[in-house]
Amino acid sequence: MNKTSVILAPLISEKSMNEVSKNRYTFKVARSANKNMIKKVIEEKFKVNVLHISTITIKGRSVRAGIKRLEVFKQPFKKAIVTLKEGQKIGLFETGGQK
Repeated sequence: MNKTSVILAPLISEKSMNEVSKNRYTFKVARSANKNMIKKVIEEKFKVNVLHISTITIKGRSVRAGIKRLEVFKQPFKKAIVTLKEGQKIGLFETGGQK
């Protein structure tokens, strides 16, 4: 698995933005990625030191969508909560972008 396919996207929600103040960042990652792969990719890509990683697999669920309110199945995905060394940050989660 190459570096670009491990981290799929940052997850930006109200809860994840509150965690940024505690140096914890949330990413959507590939379901086959393990903690060692995630740590290596984040350290190389963002030039930070990772202290701890928690991974969670979110179950797929069905929701109603569209004008006809048809039932649509949302695919399961994996998210990683990454804790960084004190004083370091990732610019994706800042309002001004990466610096």
